[in-house]
Amino acid sequence: MAIEQDVLVIGGGIAGLTAAISAAREGASVRLVSYKETTLRHASGLIDLLGYTPDGEGPLEDPYDALETLPADHPYRLLGEARVREGMATFDEITGDRYRGEHTDANALVPTFGGTVKPTARYPAGAAAGLASDPRSTLFVGIERVPDFEPSIAADRLAAVGVPFDTSAATVEFPIPLRDDAKKTRFAHLLDANETVDGAGEGVRRALAETVKPHLGDAERVGFPAILGQDHPAEVRDDLASALGADVFEVPMGPPNLPGLRLESLLYDALEAAGGRFEVGSPVVSYSADGEVIEQVAIDRSGQEIPMTAEQYVLATGGLESDGIGATREQVTEPLFDCHVPQPADRYDWFEDDVFGDHAFARFGVDVAADLRPQTADGDPEFGNLRAAGGVVGNYDYAAQKCGSGVSIATGHGAGQRAAEDATQ
Repeated sequence: MAIEQDVLVIGGGIAGLTAAISAAREGASVRLVSYKETTLRHASGLIDLLGYTPDGEGPLEDPYDALETLPADHPYRLLGEARVREGMATFDEITGDRYRGEHTDANALVPTFGGTVKPTARYPAGAAAGLASDPRSTLFVGIERVPDFEPSIAADRLAAVGVPFDTSAATVEFPIPLRDDAKKTRFAHLLDANETVDGAGEGVRRALAETVKPHLGDAERVGFPAILGQDHPAEVRDDLASALGADVFEVPMGPPNLPGLRLESLLYDALEAAGGRFEVGSPVVSYSADGEVIEQVAIDRSGQEIPMTAEQYVLATGGLESDGIGATREQVTEPLFDCHVPQPADRYDWFEDDVFGDHAFARFGVDVAADLRPQTADGDPEFGNLRAAGGVVGNYDYAAQKCGSGVSIATGHGAGQRAAEDATQ
């Protein structure tokens, strides 16, 4: 017997989770299926709405002011500003006090582990004390055996780009000896538990602060790599700040990333609270359709194909990097439903000679209408009960425009809400 629901969301990233939450909040019965764990655990946790225009203008102060300048087929233009704002409001409701930035339309400038400044619309609470617009002097602290944050490089590069604060740097030993290949989550769990340091009679949080104090100087705030707890990050930051007498913030890191893991947990908790169900590790392997209506899909569960039916489907399988869009030397495809992916006929037109050029491949994805239904080459719906969201959608360059999370949230919310409305009417 097939497993039935009103809305079936395929893909478990930020777009799929937002779609599932939005659909469930509209009263639909929802199931999310995902082949792999979400890529959020590799993400910075920053929510970029729009940092740069397609022409490279930026960083943008107010991303909403620039929406009308985007190409007509950009997902934001198709949705319209009101829908984009609705998506961001949904994100704000889900994340509550764990995120900042909801009070303004303006982008914040957040320093990164590489010493760049990134324009972002929403940022974890743990990054709030580190904004580049804040003039307070800053000490960047690295931890031995956390190799992807070199504080002196970050401090020097930020000083070179003219941030309005003095920078300094230090690298310290973690108070509890760990293996050279210790995962970031190991550091986070020790700080969560405030494990006692052998022979010191004090918790690891205060011990870490004591190792940093000799380097503090006149610094009014301290930036640590993003390892300050997985379950209790606010408590860890508060304890460190109290012991140091300076504000504490986390610097967004490369993968795997604790802020991304925390966001993943928030989204799954919100889906469960809304009554949605999810299944990770079971890829969708086939589908059947009656003309322009998808009747059912099949997932592979431990080698057995299990049919699933729904009134409406949301495709949120990601882009090229997530295999939601496939590519060979001859063509680019959407491998699950074989939706149309616009592309130059000549493969050599997929890219530019300049590494930072306007590459066509960066915009590859399914072509959607304003209602987020994938379209054929003739502009007709591929299927009447299929919508797409996130990286699988084409016609925008998320890396150059710094808009990947924003597009995922806006299209996820729009696709989930509309799917639920159609399924339950």
